[in-house]
Amino acid sequence: ITSQSKERRVPTSRIGRLASFGGLAAGMAMSSLSDAAMKSFGISEQDSKSNKSLAASVVLTEANMQRIVATLCKVRGAALKLGQMLSIQDVSVVDPKLTEVFDRVRQSADYMPVSQMKKVLVEEFGEDWRSKVKEFDEKPFAAASIGQVHRAVLHNGTEVAMKIQYPGVADSINSDIDNLVSLLKFWDIFPEQLFIDKFIDVSRRELAWECDYEREAEYMNKFRDVLAGEEMYGVPEIFPELCTKRVLTTQLITGIPIDQVVNLPQDERNYVAASVLRLVLREIFELKYMQTDPNWANFFYNEQQQKLWLLDFGASRSYSKEFVDDYIEVVKGAADGDRELVLEKSKKLGFLTGYEPKVMLDAHVDAIMILGEPFANDDVHDFSTQNTSHRIMNIIPVFMKHRLTPPPEETYSLHRKLSGAFLIATKLKAKFACQRMFFDVYEQYRRDTPK
Repeated sequence: ITSQSKERRVPTSRIGRLASFGGLAAGMAMSSLSDAAMKSFGISEQDSKSNKSLAASVVLTEANMQRIVATLCKVRGAALKLGQMLSIQDVSVVDPKLTEVFDRVRQSADYMPVSQMKKVLVEEFGEDWRSKVKEFDEKPFAAASIGQVHRAVLHNGTEVAMKIQYPGVADSINSDIDNLVSLLKFWDIFPEQLFIDKFIDVSRRELAWECDYEREAEYMNKFRDVLAGEEMYGVPEIFPELCTKRVLTTQLITGIPIDQVVNLPQDERNYVAASVLRLVLREIFELKYMQTDPNWANFFYNEQQQKLWLLDFGASRSYSKEFVDDYIEVVKGAADGDRELVLEKSKKLGFLTGYEPKVMLDAHVDAIMILGEPFANDDVHDFSTQNTSHRIMNIIPVFMKHRLTPPPEETYSLHRKLSGAFLIATKLKAKFACQRMFFDVYEQYRRDTPK
C-alpha cells in the first residue's frame, strides 16, 4: 500500500463490471476521435509510420492510458492480473505505450472498503469471525489484483498475514478477460504473430488457479516441505483453521521486497540474485513444479537471517517429465553453443513447425543463444552490463513476420519466471558465475533421468 492507494469498492456483479469496461470504451473512443482530428490537421509531434502505429498513437494517449489504469484498478481481478502479466510477459512485441500502461497497473494498489472486506470474512467464517483472532488491522498493508493482505494476531500471540480475496473476481474471470481483450483487439493493438488468443487461453487457466487459495496452500506446503532445513530459503507457515478458498492465513514475514536489495552491499546483492536463479533452475529441473509469478513483491529478503522468503504461490504449476526432458537439452545446447541441438529440441517442443524460412529458424536459435549466455562460460557474469533486451528486440521483427505457431503453453509461465530472475539480477547489478549452477542441476538430472 502506497500514499497513492485508494479505498475503492470492488464491483461484484457482472453488470457492474461490464459497465466499467463500457465506460472505458466510450471514454477512449471520444478521446481518440479528438486526437485523430488533431493529427489529421497536422497537430502532432511526428507522423506515424504505419496505420498500426497511427492507431496505437491515437488510442494510447496519456488520457487514455490514465483511463485504462483507473478502470483496471477499479475492477481488479482477472483484468488487472492480465495487465500485470502482459507488462512482464513479452514487452518487446507489445506497443511500448501499452507496456507502460500495464506497468503502471502493476504498481497500483487500491483496496476495498472495510464493510466489503468484512462481508467476505463473514461469508467465509461466519458472523463470529472476529473471535478467531486477538487483533485484526482493518486497513491492509498490501493489495494486489486478486486480493489484499491484513495483519492479524492469533490468541497465542503469533503475528499472521490474512490474504482476503476481492468479492466477485473468481466468478468474473472469463467475462473480465473477454471485455479487456475485446477492447484492445478493437483498436488493433496486438500483432497477429503474438498469437494473443493462445496467451489468453493460458491466462484464463492460470487466473482460475490464482483465485483458489486452497490450491495455493497445497503448493505452499509442498515448497515448505521440500525447502525445509535450507538456510537460503524460507516459506511461511500456514494456519489451516483460518484458510478457505477465499482467505489464506500465513506467518507474517519481516524483510524488504527484493527490489530494495539494490541498496545493500554488492556481495549481498550477488547472494540474493544467485539464490533466485538457483531456485528457478531447481524448480523446473528438479521439482518439475514452479511458482511462476516473478513479481518482486513475491520475494522478501531478511538481512539478519540472510534468508530469501518466498511468498504467493497462487501461480504455481507442474511440468511433465516429457517437456522437461527436452527443455533441459535446449538450455544445455545454449550453454554449449550447440545450435543444432537447440533447433532440434525446439522443433520437438513445438516452438517451430519446421516449415519456417531459414531466417526465422536462425532468429529463434539466436534468441535462445542470447538468453543462454549466462550459462555459456565459467566466468563471473556481470548482469549490470547485459543488453539482452535490446538484442532480443532487434530479432523480434523477424518473429513478427515469419512465426507460424505460438510457443508451447508451458513456456508462457516458465519464461515469465526465468526472465523475471534475470531481470532481478539486472536490477540488483549482480555479478556471479552461472554456468556451474546450471551444470550441477543438469548432471544431477541426467543421473536421475538417463537418456
